[in-house]
Amino acid sequence: MKMYQILKLTTSTKKSSLLLLLFALHSALVFGQKKEPITDSNTPLHMLQPEYPTPYVVPSSEEVETVLNRVYKYLEATTPTRVIDEKTGKEITDFSQPNDNAILEKGDYRLLSYEWGVTYAGMLAAGKATGKSSYTEYANNRISFIAHTANEYRKLKKKYPEAKTPLRQVLEPHALDDAGAVCAAFIKVKRNGLKADLQPVIDNYIDYISNKQFRLEDGTLARNRPLPNTLWLDDLFMSVPALAQMGKLTGDNKYFDDAVKQVLQFSERMFNEDKNLYMHGWVQEMEVHPQFHWARANGWAVMTKVELLDVLPEDHPGRKKVLELLKKHIYGLASYQDGTGFWHQLLDRNDSYLETSATAIYTYAIAKAINNGWVNKKAYAPMALLAWNAVATKVNEKGQVEGTCVGTGMGFDPAFYYHRPINTYAAHGYGPVLLAGAEIINLLKEAKASQNDSALIFSDK
Repeated sequence: MKMYQILKLTTSTKKSSLLLLLFALHSALVFGQKKEPITDSNTPLHMLQPEYPTPYVVPSSEEVETVLNRVYKYLEATTPTRVIDEKTGKEITDFSQPNDNAILEKGDYRLLSYEWGVTYAGMLAAGKATGKSSYTEYANNRISFIAHTANEYRKLKKKYPEAKTPLRQVLEPHALDDAGAVCAAFIKVKRNGLKADLQPVIDNYIDYISNKQFRLEDGTLARNRPLPNTLWLDDLFMSVPALAQMGKLTGDNKYFDDAVKQVLQFSERMFNEDKNLYMHGWVQEMEVHPQFHWARANGWAVMTKVELLDVLPEDHPGRKKVLELLKKHIYGLASYQDGTGFWHQLLDRNDSYLETSATAIYTYAIAKAINNGWVNKKAYAPMALLAWNAVATKVNEKGQVEGTCVGTGMGFDPAFYYHRPINTYAAHGYGPVLLAGAEIINLLKEAKASQNDSALIFSDK
């Protein structure tokens, strides 16, 4: 190339050429050298960072609250509190005359379902843990709405007994699903100071649980589906927390006695002492059926025990047995937690899928047991924190909870459980996430968490 041609090179061309030259020199140096292998003598191998599938960190309380706030904002926007005329879409505020078209305005979830009883309790717990009134107001506003509307329709039914109402579940419960979880939430908000006329609804729910729900001869709450004389593990939660809260509200030990009886008598039939897990169901005529071995990821049993112990008097004769069962159950759960932090749809079948709602319930129950001093913090707090980190990954940016199995009845074969669908609109995922996050915040306030040799370690502050 002639000199005058070189001088005509632009500045950018010169820069590009220089960069290419430097890159070539760097490549020659790098590839010309032999890379030293990582060995025990030149590297602290125990400090190498694994590729964790779930964040293996100690979150701050603020980070946990960020997750809860996403859930709150989503639910606040998608659960309206109005009675409307289904045909016209107009709000109904006068309940003095029958209107067969009256319905609760539809949102993404049903305000009267047992799942929303858990959600109200979760909002209340989140309010206490964070000090933010918005969570508490969510529960108070909707429970006040239900109570007011139910009381108005109760008056209407006295005048027009055949009138249809959109609050059949409240006024005329047909199953424990209709009554227990919502009743427990009503009593919690009443004990928390809500000034609304809640007692008529509470009394009606408790009357159903105590006097109208089908029971076995020994008084154990039961169902006649899918077969006669069947126990569903779910029904512990659909009854015991409401009974326990009623005992706390009234001071009447008969409610505590019935609550303890249910836990002990369900456990006699359904707690597997070898695995320290509960089976999903029990049928009186099938005492040796393989159904005994299906330990579904159903968190209601462990949640029931912590809810009961939270209000059960220290001197109650059944307290020691319930506490022993809780400790065994948590020990069993620890044995089956997946390395991702989740638990499987069938707890003892690690080829079944990982499930979010049960993982959230276990997070809540274990963290609450730690915070109340019922189980060892140093042993169980790391698994509770890992479980929360797993759950948090399933709360999407919209505030929806992903990975929750849809409502599930009782089956007698593995395929039924293995292939149950998951759905973001499965309502029982939301309350447990709120409860879990609230209890993890409480745990982080009272315990010192750190990483030692990369492992999560909890110690006294």
